[in-house]
Amino acid sequence: MLSQGELPYPRGTLVMDTISERSGLLVGVIEERYKSNGKLHKSQAFMVPEVGGIEWDVPLDRIKPVE
Repeated sequence: MLSQGELPYPRGTLVMDTISERSGLLVGVIEERYKSNGKLHKSQAFMVPEVGGIEWDVPLDRIKPVE
């Protein structure tokens, strides 16, 4: 089951994927849960480039705010 997750930082925060080092604005979080027991399977952060463009997603645990 998919559902909207809680944002770890305010919407629009500039964040970076710690693996690819790609940065963008945080726009949302999607959680995937097991239908059988409701336990969290994975969370994906959705980001857009600062200058506009195509949205992409990365695992939520791979993002951190850009300082």
